[in-house]
Amino acid sequence: MADELFSGTMGEMDLIERHIRMLKEAKKYQPVGIIRLSETLGIPKHKVRYSLRLLERDGLIEATPEGAVVTEKYDEFMSALSSRLDDIVKRANEIRDSLSDGQ
Repeated sequence: MADELFSGTMGEMDLIERHIRMLKEAKKYQPVGIIRLSETLGIPKHKVRYSLRLLERDGLIEATPEGAVVTEKYDEFMSALSSRLDDIVKRANEIRDSLSDGQ
């Protein structure tokens, strides 16, 4: 039952991790194309394409004729993401701690 309860959460975490990996790879090798990202990260091309589309929509990467490049929003996003992940860890710990309360 717990697996069913958290399957969506884990799926979202996997997606976030994929986006982060792609952003870091794009920054390292920019400009970079779908095929290279797929090969270096071991992610199917259709998933790379989907992630790049979302990252472009959010203004984190920009498509160029040579491939994807990160935008000036990259550093701010990574910093904010780190803070948000800290918040998530704190919240998860609070939930875990509440499991033993009142038992």
